[in-house]
Amino acid sequence: MKIVVLVLILNSFLFSKVYYSKVEPYEIRNISSNVSGLVLFTDDNMIGKKLSSKSYIKIDAELDNKEIKYINEKLGYLASTVNSNESVLANLEQLLVRKRKNYDNIKSLKIKSTLEKDREYYDLITSENVYLNTMKEIHNLKINIADLQLRRAHLIRSTTDKNLSAKGFTLYSIAVKAGQVVGISTPLAQVADVSRALLTIYLDEEDLLGIDDKKIYLDGKVSEYKISRILNIADSKNISKYRVQIIIKSPKVFSRLVKVELK
Repeated sequence: MKIVVLVLILNSFLFSKVYYSKVEPYEIRNISSNVSGLVLFTDDNMIGKKLSSKSYIKIDAELDNKEIKYINEKLGYLASTVNSNESVLANLEQLLVRKRKNYDNIKSLKIKSTLEKDREYYDLITSENVYLNTMKEIHNLKINIADLQLRRAHLIRSTTDKNLSAKGFTLYSIAVKAGQVVGISTPLAQVADVSRALLTIYLDEEDLLGIDDKKIYLDGKVSEYKISRILNIADSKNISKYRVQIIIKSPKVFSRLVKVELK
């Protein structure tokens, strides 16, 4: 019985396939510009180092900041004008109540001439039109305020996008230099998440059978890792093979080759 078990174990080792994978960062992000402008600063000294909240690329935002300041001032004026017009509207509303009451009181009086009644009616209609125009002006002012608030939000977003930071990521590369003018979609940098690492191997369809029950050996030593991802669509480059990924702890050195065995 012991001989049979030993033979089965030897067979599993003999027929297990060996793969080699490069230890890669868990994620590499390609950073492109969302804005246009002149690059003022790039912190090339941070390449290969973990980033903080400090900007590693700065794009000129002077005009954006000035426009934000002017918009804030204009919003203050518009808000004050709206408050004044709303006070006027409240006064006009009280005036209309009295004028309607006066007109209702005289329109059926026989002692009042048609000319007098018409004069009161025209005065009432004129006051109503002034009330409606004031209300219309308030609505237009509020529309202008909403448009300016939206413009300010875009500018604030633009100033944020002109100061690039990626706290916790490692700066992998910078694609621009100070003095360069960039536009929307211009590649700026690459940052990497090195808190974990990825091993990628490509398996044949039959190798996927029972893969969840197999142990993963790295450089000949059994590990505690499990298969993290299986793409059940054949790879476009490695035809008829399926991409399998294993998430591992962050190593001291990336990009080295690791021997991977599934047994």
